[in-house]
Amino acid sequence: MASEGELGRKWDRCLADSAVKLGAGFGLGIVFSVIFFKSKYTTTWPIAFGSGMGLGMAYSNCQHDFQSPYLLHGKFVKVS
Repeated sequence: MASEGELGRKWDRCLADSAVKLGAGFGLGIVFSVIFFKSKYTTTWPIAFGSGMGLGMAYSNCQHDFQSPYLLHGKFVKVS
């Protein structure tokens, strides 16, 4: 079982990644909505689609991060 520190770092990475991907998907949805879809009835689905894609990618990354075995994140030590 992972230590509390490692588990906390994984949650922090997961939440930060989710915020970035949700914001990017939302922003791209707004851009595509403004550029390509001019009708007021078709402007919301690109935003919802982009946000959903961002959250889906973030969920997949978090799932992989929590299910991964203990990986050592460190520096190479030169043996002389």
